[in-house]
Amino acid sequence: MTAAPAPAPSPHDDDLDDFSLVVGGPLYHLYVRSRLARPPLYWLRRRLIIFPLVAWLPLFVLSLLAGTALGGVSVPFLYDVGVHAKYLIALPLLIGAEWMVHRVMRPVARQFLERELVRGEDVDRFRNIVSSTLRLRNSMWIELLLIALVYTAGHVAWLQNIPPDAHMWFGSREGHALHLNLAGYWYGFISAPMLQFLLLRWYFRLVVWALFLWRVSRLDLHLVPTHPDQAAGLGFLNEAFYGFGLVPMAQGVMMSSIIAVRIFFFGAKLTMFYGEIAALVAAMAILFLGPLCVFTRQLWDAKRQGIREYGRLGSEYVLEFDRKWLHGGAAKDEPLVGSADIQSLADLSGSFDVVRSMRPTPFSLEQLFYLVLITVAPILPLVLTMIPLEELLKKLVGALF
Repeated sequence: MTAAPAPAPSPHDDDLDDFSLVVGGPLYHLYVRSRLARPPLYWLRRRLIIFPLVAWLPLFVLSLLAGTALGGVSVPFLYDVGVHAKYLIALPLLIGAEWMVHRVMRPVARQFLERELVRGEDVDRFRNIVSSTLRLRNSMWIELLLIALVYTAGHVAWLQNIPPDAHMWFGSREGHALHLNLAGYWYGFISAPMLQFLLLRWYFRLVVWALFLWRVSRLDLHLVPTHPDQAAGLGFLNEAFYGFGLVPMAQGVMMSSIIAVRIFFFGAKLTMFYGEIAALVAAMAILFLGPLCVFTRQLWDAKRQGIREYGRLGSEYVLEFDRKWLHGGAAKDEPLVGSADIQSLADLSGSFDVVRSMRPTPFSLEQLFYLVLITVAPILPLVLTMIPLEELLKKLVGALF
């Protein structure tokens, strides 16, 4: 008797195994064809070297040729900490984040099935959600739209960040007239658009991630309120959140670079930018933690139901325990010491405590603190501009001794 042939694998199985927000789309295929990457995202070191070189090195060479690298203008190239921070720190952070997010995202989709969070009748619907998410990720039209935005609205935003009546290493701005040298043209049409495109592409990936989570949250998930992760089994989504960490850090570096130039060369004070810094932190919280809030309703429902069910179970158990051990229900020869009833009572109490401590979101205050810290960390060194060096040294010595 011959064995029945094994069922053919579903095409959706490949989507579950290869779920990623970054391995796909025209830019990724350009990586592979130009040998900047080997699938899925190997050769990271090449990209970390080549992208900053293309964005920063021509600016250095062209400013040297123009005589604006060391002097001759209000802000020479080598003194422009903003441009160095953006293209030697922020740009590599955005490139490196691709590898980090890919690593943590791959098991996410399958975790919903392996933890049996998706009920049997919704498995096919879940697989379709995964497949449509990857199709959106691969959209050529979206990336073309991002390029168009970079060279229209992005170019306008770049011009507006140039202080009026300032003589920079890449050109000067007098009123509404902008005079660029060769370094300025490379800066405005190659370097700045490259950084803007990578940043916008990350925000598009965040939209894809948010849509995926929102569509999954529409399913009737099997959430278990006694799960030890205090998120009814959804705690694994925190790993995905930590994978995004380099993106808000890069955004903080870019904010810091703009503020630093205004402070060092145009007499601004850090206190003038508190509003912008607070707005950045709020935006990062909405972008990176906001998508996880789509599960709040189901988590609240699971918590309320768990409190009711475990409360009812607890009442039944303690009544039986009371009748047995306090009102003579136990057999005379049954020893109290070593009885499993007491341990079961303690276990039931622990389960009820887990349900009561369940969070309304998959993330906790720890993740919020982490996000705030990595966003403002690049800005913190600018606090030194508010404190004279001598006073700072005295405070440090006083703290030590």
